Amino acid sequence: MDAGVEISVDIRLLGPLTLRRGGEVVALPPSRKLRALLAYLALASRPPSRDALCELLWDLPNDPRAELRGSLSRLRGLLDEPGRTRVLADGDAIRLDLAGVSVDVLELDGAARAGLAALDAPALRALAARFAGEFLQGLEIPRSAPYSAWLVGQRRRLRALHAAVLEHLADALSPAGDEAVDCLAQWIQLAPFDRRAHERLLDALAARGELHAGEEQLAAAVRLFEAEGQDAGPLAQAWRSARQRHASTRLPAQVPCIELPGVPPAAPRRASVAVMPFIEVSGTASPGGLGRALAHDVTTRLAKLRSMFVISQGSAFALDSRGLGAEEAARVLDVDYVASGSLRRRGEQLSLAVQVTEARSARILWADVLEAPLRDTFAMLDDLGSHLVSAIAGQIELSERNRAVLKPPNQLDAWEAYHRGLWHMYRFHRDDNEQARHFFETAIRLDPTFARPHAGLSFTHFQNAFLGWGERAHESELAYRSAAQGVLADDQDPAAHWALGRAHWLHGRIAESLVELDQSVDLSPNFSQGHYTLAFVNAQSGDARAAIASSDHARDLSPFDPLLFAMLATRALALMRLGRHDEAADWAMKAAARPNAHVHIQGIAAHCLALAGRHDDAQRVMAAIRASVPGYRVDDFLGAFRFDGEGTALIRRVAPQLGLG
Repeated sequence: MDAGVEISVDIRLLGPLTLRRGGEVVALPPSRKLRALLAYLALASRPPSRDALCELLWDLPNDPRAELRGSLSRLRGLLDEPGRTRVLADGDAIRLDLAGVSVDVLELDGAARAGLAALDAPALRALAARFAGEFLQGLEIPRSAPYSAWLVGQRRRLRALHAAVLEHLADALSPAGDEAVDCLAQWIQLAPFDRRAHERLLDALAARGELHAGEEQLAAAVRLFEAEGQDAGPLAQAWRSARQRHASTRLPAQVPCIELPGVPPAAPRRASVAVMPFIEVSGTASPGGLGRALAHDVTTRLAKLRSMFVISQGSAFALDSRGLGAEEAARVLDVDYVASGSLRRRGEQLSLAVQVTEARSARILWADVLEAPLRDTFAMLDDLGSHLVSAIAGQIELSERNRAVLKPPNQLDAWEAYHRGLWHMYRFHRDDNEQARHFFETAIRLDPTFARPHAGLSFTHFQNAFLGWGERAHESELAYRSAAQGVLADDQDPAAHWALGRAHWLHGRIAESLVELDQSVDLSPNFSQGHYTLAFVNAQSGDARAAIASSDHARDLSPFDPLLFAMLATRALALMRLGRHDEAADWAMKAAARPNAHVHIQGIAAHCLALAGRHDDAQRVMAAIRASVPGYRVDDFLGAFRFDGEGTALIRRVAPQLGLG
């Protein structure tokens, strides 16, 4: 809700659905479908079509469109005001004008997007009070599978958001105060298998000196966890630690402590993600259906990236079989992120609504609706899987980078130091490259077995060599040594082989470079930067057509990649070698327009434009080059790359037109 906008309508979806205008309760018609339609439209992230609404709520009546028209007409009578139409039809799509309308769920979602951690106790207390009951309490509609799936999904999501609000409120309160204890008890009621909630309550009871209550709480938690086949050992360990921390001569006589087997030391932290089976909300779903097949495929591909800890499909599927929603399962599994969604079949089309959620804050990082034809099931699953893996990995990497940037440098662990290094590395400035090197070295010192910082360190030395920020032979050797250490740390990490392939290229060992780059994409077919670098090598001295295909595939896998400028420029180089100069110039200009494009990308654009006869555009690019690197010459450009003889001749032929001879 925008500040300063006067609220004229209030829609409450938590608890029984209520509608107020001017503070007065508006009597709603008895029709469940009408009320469900109001709630669905109020929360729709994009205007649904009439067909989608008919499928959602009408169980094949004689004329579903007539039923919808009648419901929309009654809805207009409830919502429309003099001079303002709130129920709008945009072609075939229906939406609500929510200006001046307060919707409790939307306001809670807005607070989650802005960040619950930034709120103080009074603000969090006010948010917690908004959870007046279950979402659309009592508004179930029998025989409406799509609506029922949506209702269950929203209820699970909002329970997770309620738990997140309570968790942050507990953080903001006095740890052992009555309000904090009540808050923790509510949190456990919402998420009974959330280990952190139990640990926090046990710690609060120990701090209050309520050891008998703590032992009873622990015993109840142990029974609960063991009944579900979950390990209760960490809870007993947490209770022992809490008792020791809060020990005092003022406490009662020693109370025997429940003893359970010890827990091994925690492994170095990585971001963790669980992929839940995608719910089939129409058609006949089976245990081996498309939703599970797609989740299995995405889980396997994410694991092959080796950039984060991926929960096994068995654990995710087992929790799904017990009826746990994605957000609740994420808390049981104690993961940072969860991917979930639903599949809907419409004739020969499959629609996948998917989202990635940050488990502890219930904040949705990314959501989208993907469409695919059902003609070839395997091809369809492959295409959807590729898009999902790219989006999930990319959004988590971005979230982790942003989190690391906001944390004091002296408090970073190896994972965070690595992502802080990535943040600097992708800025492609000399000072940032040096900062990235520092953070990668910090990550390696904290965890020498973590392969990714070795690859990142190799990247910084590659940049020094490629962009002339250091002596090329020396930096090339450092790039090779760092990449080799990454392969030794984890021979199955595609990024380690990618870095080694780039280092071989710097040394002019093209055949060895291609072997390592092929290995990187064999290990993980979704590793976009491996496909891009194959294009980069082939565009200069190998198969130019293969370079175009690899560049296109890299962009398909990662359309918002930090190296997108390089993917575009690589395609331009391949087109240049094929003599398709007009196309090359267009792609090179797209590359040069990217905000992190460095001087050699501008050099590619200038040469491609000159070859296409677009001399005015070429001179504008040259002006930008001279402003950033005044002494830039054709030898600087050619010295950075490894063109074949024909490519070199092309560049030298056109360089004098640019003043680079």
